[in-house]
Amino acid sequence: MSIHKKYVALLFTAVSLVTGSSLSAQQKSTITLASQENAPTINKHIYGHFAEHLGRCIYDGFYVGEKSTVPNTNGVRNDIIAALKELGIPNLRWPGGCFADTYHWKDGIGPKDERPEMVNQWWGGVTEDNSFGTHDFLDLCETLGTEPYLAANVGSGTVQEFTEWIQYVNHTGKSPMSDLRKKNHREKAWGVNIWGVGNEAWGCGGNMTPEHYANLYRQYATFMSDWTNSGKMFRIASGANVADYHWTEVLMRDIPKNLIEGVALHSYSFVTWEKKGSSTKFDEQQYFTTMQTALKMEELVTKHTEIMDKYDPAKKIALIVDEWGGWYDVEEGTNPGFLYQQNTMRDAMIAGTTLNIFNNHSDRVRMANLAQTVNVLQAVILTKGDKMILTPTYHVMHLYKVHQDAKLIPIKVASPDYKFGDKTLPAISASASAKDGKTHISLVNIHSTDKITTEINLESLKLKNFTAKIISSGKLQDHNTFENPNAITEKEFKDFKFKNGTLSVTLPPFSVVVLEGK
Repeated sequence: MSIHKKYVALLFTAVSLVTGSSLSAQQKSTITLASQENAPTINKHIYGHFAEHLGRCIYDGFYVGEKSTVPNTNGVRNDIIAALKELGIPNLRWPGGCFADTYHWKDGIGPKDERPEMVNQWWGGVTEDNSFGTHDFLDLCETLGTEPYLAANVGSGTVQEFTEWIQYVNHTGKSPMSDLRKKNHREKAWGVNIWGVGNEAWGCGGNMTPEHYANLYRQYATFMSDWTNSGKMFRIASGANVADYHWTEVLMRDIPKNLIEGVALHSYSFVTWEKKGSSTKFDEQQYFTTMQTALKMEELVTKHTEIMDKYDPAKKIALIVDEWGGWYDVEEGTNPGFLYQQNTMRDAMIAGTTLNIFNNHSDRVRMANLAQTVNVLQAVILTKGDKMILTPTYHVMHLYKVHQDAKLIPIKVASPDYKFGDKTLPAISASASAKDGKTHISLVNIHSTDKITTEINLESLKLKNFTAKIISSGKLQDHNTFENPNAITEKEFKDFKFKNGTLSVTLPPFSVVVLEGK
């Protein structure tokens, strides 16, 4: 062996030992189509969002007030409205989260200067003036063309308070609550169908046992609608924390099927819960560990679905993953209770792989909510004064919106490993769908160093032409800033070949690609 070759070999070994990962220049994966005969439609509500009264999500995020110099409509930033319209968000969850079970909706209606203040005990102990309430949120949803998802107070509220809220926003005839709504300058009922019956009842929603919550849920759900739920109310039970399969078992066993339409699930991605690490200053080990928790969603959805299938083989009850996303330490110098973090290519990997999992399980997963929309956790939008940036996660969800209400194309993925130390993860994640004569395939390569060529046999679909877009960058830690807001955006992608019905795509390391064929 020459001195040069020995040097290269030693360098390869040294780098591999430092990173713990393989540095092979090229790996290959294959994707095959499965039977499409009974494939479900990917419910658009899988692409939902979440806006809690937490940190700068509502106040100084969505809502700057009518007197702000930031261009706004009824106090809500116009740039955020435009960005979310472009994203095509199908639903928006509000007001929490943990906040929901301390929120009393009547404090947020009527003249704003007469509304009582409250202390947000969960998130920073700040005092809020209730200037953003029911009318503000539901009017915002109308402006966005999105469906509201109201999370109601079960933990510290009452059945009467809950049912009066329903009457206030939904009753079309004469009643004390509809009269109150009209007094507050809203003649027409909003017609809210999606309701959460409490939030995280196992934790901040009351530290309940599943048996106690199941009974409480039955009580609340009974009074939400009439005998036959003629109003098509979509009632969501506060579901499990990550792998608490007993919780799902009890809810499915003990709640009558005519009282429930959805069961929630919450799961976040992180390095370790006790020490989450920086959102931007992380090493490969922290990246790999975060992706381990993100890809755990496959197992969670599968096992919770298996339990639901026992009691609901017809799959009438939906699994609602209404909190998911990356969770890290807050940015330096910010309030620890505000959960403000940056958003890097690592978050793009979380978003792409998680949405692929939801798409592929859309027979049971029919709604999900990224946590959260603005300035909190894995946000799609960050604001600073009059500036606004779109994060890598925004761009992933923008590319993936083509899957909303499209017919799932079931696939099987044979993926090479992404190895770190003695641990491995599948490097390639994918999902596919068809709608309006177009086929879309979303591909994610989570490998930190390797390009991977993926071959997909599409001969049966009779496709002829493909175009594609990509989200990629030079480093996993790369992110958009207020000084450089377009460092990471969607770009045209051409590193693929389509010949004899086989699509061959070369995916750069840590990249997201969405292809369109017709």
